[in-house]
Amino acid sequence: MGALHLGVNIDHVATLRQARYATTPESKNVEPDPVAIASICERAGAHGITAHLRADRRHIGDRDIDRLRASVMTKLNLEMGNTAEIVDIALRVVPDEVCMVPEKREEITTEGGLDLVAHRRELGPTIKRLHAAGIRVSMFIDPAREQVEAASDLGADIVELHTGKLANAFTEKFEKQELDRLREAAVRASNFNLQVNAGHGINYRNIAHIHKIPHLTELNIGHSIVSRSVFVGFETAVREMLGAMENYGG
Repeated sequence: MGALHLGVNIDHVATLRQARYATTPESKNVEPDPVAIASICERAGAHGITAHLRADRRHIGDRDIDRLRASVMTKLNLEMGNTAEIVDIALRVVPDEVCMVPEKREEITTEGGLDLVAHRRELGPTIKRLHAAGIRVSMFIDPAREQVEAASDLGADIVELHTGKLANAFTEKFEKQELDRLREAAVRASNFNLQVNAGHGINYRNIAHIHKIPHLTELNIGHSIVSRSVFVGFETAVREMLGAMENYGG
């Protein structure tokens, strides 16, 4: 089993920018620049950069995605909802990967996986179009048998298992239940020859649990690294996370 890869989600760098400059994006004082931060993450050893272009553009904007595509040296992973406008942007920009996620305007961050069973009919054509453009397709799903099987049936390349319930578990019993579900889903996905990634709520403490999930290739982590960077800077925050990911047994 190879070393775990780290994709750094830079959405919340843009959140900080938007807190002040959402209405004045042309100001000469606009900061921080998520694209500059992406470069720092790459220099620190990140294996990819993840950004979510939401329909309401609450943090990452179209110009950010264009600039990221031009500057990211490792891998650009575009998180996106299955809407015509965003799919067209993905086909124009051609990120290395897209991760299809559910998107609700009222939520602060994506909560829960995309229901592939319920949305199978509309997801199929989108996956075909993305594949035709040479883009690998990941599905952000809850660790459930029917979701893994649907991802395989739809022809996805990757599943990203939603680790939020494990991260937020308040009791050891619930923690064990979620870990068992994630383990089982990872094994099932691997048996379907799907690449297995994980993300949501992973931080410097609970990553110890993530080491217990087999067959993982990549973790996508954002908020925790952004939060840590307030104390130690981005380069150190990324290096610390990479250190916490070392010696993954698979």
